Amino acid sequence: MSTSPTDGRPETVPEGLLQVGRITRAHGIRGGVTVVFSSDRPERTNAGTRLFDGKNWLVIASSRRQPPNKWVVFFEGIDDRNRAETFGGKALYAEPLDDPEALWVHQLIGAMVVDAQGLERGRCVAVIDNPANDLLELDTGHLVPVTFVRDNTDGVITVDAPDGLFDLLD
Repeated sequence: MSTSPTDGRPETVPEGLLQVGRITRAHGIRGGVTVVFSSDRPERTNAGTRLFDGKNWLVIASSRRQPPNKWVVFFEGIDDRNRAETFGGKALYAEPLDDPEALWVHQLIGAMVVDAQGLERGRCVAVIDNPANDLLELDTGHLVPVTFVRDNTDGVITVDAPDGLFDLLD
């Protein structure tokens, strides 16, 4: 375990876990909690999934979608409202999923961005949520839609951007 003062994570979160959601409050009288997931991966809500709350590993017994963007989750061993209320406001963490086709924010931040010709265009400092497409924000001020990302290997993101994209701030 390590401390991470710059990202606001509790001191007790093991290295390598990703924040995937937050418990907002208790739901009902049988130990359910309302969870807002920040992950769009449906397998994060499956029965048997292990989530870390900053102190303990919790295992999902069952879950159901609560439109528009919440889930009612029942964890193993949490069987009444009083116990469920003690979990309100806790962030939930999970291990990264192994999906070689996916672009993961934690792998993009800090990576060098190069164009198709191999010219360095800057380092990714943030990934901005945008309705059309997420955007890579570079330390040069450029914004690159993730649809232009062709490869992300060993800390280098190769983009196939249209002509003129990098000329806008030059």
